[in-house]
Amino acid sequence: MEPLIREATKADLDRVNEIFDTVIVDTHISFDTEPWTREQREAWFETKKPPHIVLVAEVGGELVGISYSSPLKPKRAYDSSVETTIVLDPAVVGEGIGTRLLETLLEHLEDAGFHRAYAHIALPNDASVAAHEKLGYELIGIQDEVGHKLDKFWSVGIWEKKFA
Repeated sequence: MEPLIREATKADLDRVNEIFDTVIVDTHISFDTEPWTREQREAWFETKKPPHIVLVAEVGGELVGISYSSPLKPKRAYDSSVETTIVLDPAVVGEGIGTRLLETLLEHLEDAGFHRAYAHIALPNDASVAAHEKLGYELIGIQDEVGHKLDKFWSVGIWEKKFA
């Protein structure tokens, strides 16, 4: 079934937190170490200043994924670049939903005039790497063992998408 991709609303935030909690608590995919509260998620959501775009995917009326953009760095010279993130319910990983979410997010970002998009992917994560590379991201570097979680050090790959 083709997912419905739409802009997120505040009503989605409890389910967004549920999805995030699965990768925060049980995996190395997010370097957060504690689940977020509803209040933290609302503050994050209400940031809503460019380039903060938040999209969700629904299948059969159930929210199963989120994709969003955020500033790459706080200094003004970085304003033409953006970081992108995808998080899926583990039950739908590998079904192409993440690729559709990211593709839609990239369309919004390109239309808004961004120059580059970057993804920081905790490794290994074959599904995320495949989705990003399918949409034109290229590996530009690896931060070796940059994070420590679940009693192990993890490396992060940096992928770049050129819009222009």
